[in-house]
Amino acid sequence: MMNLYAWIILSALLFEFALNLWADILNLKTLDPDLPGEFTGYYDEATYRKSQQYTRVTTKFGIVTATLDLGVMLIFWFCGGFNALDTLTRTWHLGPTGTGLAYIGILLLFLSIFNLPFNIYKTFVIEERFGFNKTTPRTFILDMVKGLGLTLVLGGPLLVIVLAFFQNAGHSAWLYCWIVATVFILFIQFIAPTWIMPLFNKFQPLEEGALKERIMTYAGSVRFPIGGIFVMDGSKRSSKSNAFFTGFGKNKRIVLFDTLIERHTVEELLTILAHEIGHYKKRHILTGMLISICHMGVIFFLLSIFLTHKGLYDAFYMKHMSIYAGFIFFGMLYAPVELILSVFMNMLSRHNEYQADRFAMETTRLTDAFINALKKLSVHNLSNLTPHPFYVFLHASHPPVLKRILRVKEIPGLQDVKTG
Repeated sequence: MMNLYAWIILSALLFEFALNLWADILNLKTLDPDLPGEFTGYYDEATYRKSQQYTRVTTKFGIVTATLDLGVMLIFWFCGGFNALDTLTRTWHLGPTGTGLAYIGILLLFLSIFNLPFNIYKTFVIEERFGFNKTTPRTFILDMVKGLGLTLVLGGPLLVIVLAFFQNAGHSAWLYCWIVATVFILFIQFIAPTWIMPLFNKFQPLEEGALKERIMTYAGSVRFPIGGIFVMDGSKRSSKSNAFFTGFGKNKRIVLFDTLIERHTVEELLTILAHEIGHYKKRHILTGMLISICHMGVIFFLLSIFLTHKGLYDAFYMKHMSIYAGFIFFGMLYAPVELILSVFMNMLSRHNEYQADRFAMETTRLTDAFINALKKLSVHNLSNLTPHPFYVFLHASHPPVLKRILRVKEIPGLQDVKTG
């Protein structure tokens, strides 16, 4: 018989699934066959149809995978899979920490194996069909191996420490775990640009020339100390374009995809880079990290409370209460809160994107170049130009491109500024 915890978790899972499905359906219904006038001259008829078909295919594929994920998880739950795995790992006599590592590790391995066919299909069928995929089978396999290695080398020790604290540190365990996890996050942020990311991609310093000169001049004008400007071989996996900011302190880097450099003018690239610098200057990255750290503290505190509630384990037909299983069950119980928080975090992210856009325009004065860059990115990435507002509200970390363009045009004093 299901108890209150089981009903809450099941209701939350079904509600989130239905909510996402509704958002996807609304998003598909708002696909407009008529090209928005703002993009005349950027999309031809065939490319625009292709972008809408890409949205349809990826959305329907996401619905199928989400449905199967939910179905398999519910079958595993109600067939007593969590308890059966716990019974098995206990027979290995690895001790509380070792058993916890085995239990969580097997669940993650099972999840990875289950998702593998979907990842293969998405990469080598869907992305290939629309001309994006550049990943070879060898690269795909190496990425999986490297990802697994990083999980073992970095995630394994962290999980051991967290399990040990909750098993031995009493009521203060959540606080110690929060401190350790915070240090871990900062450590990862520090080493990621120089140690982790190069495991997957090559990063070459931007070569001397007009682009680097313009960037250095601009960086000086906004007092931005550049730790490094790098070109990443994004074309190794996909023809899509992007740029991002990573690291902090002396290790901070601005990274441009090689596909981005190939398709944009110097002034367009400068505005894209200015947008990324805007996130730094407006303290968006620091704010996001502080929010994440505080959020993590709340999670550890609530976790310390619910780990001792027998009803949570009874909901999953567990014969024994264990900290490692409690981690999994609490994560499912906390999912509704996470969904609500993600909506607010996306709202903040969209606000930050507008701020970074404004910073880039006010410091470069290259409105036409930035608008051209946004339009080109939309074309090359086959972006959905007409997403449904509810889908944006629920999922989007960036505002729709048309809204960004209109906001840029409305910035006071910049309406008449042209490229150059």
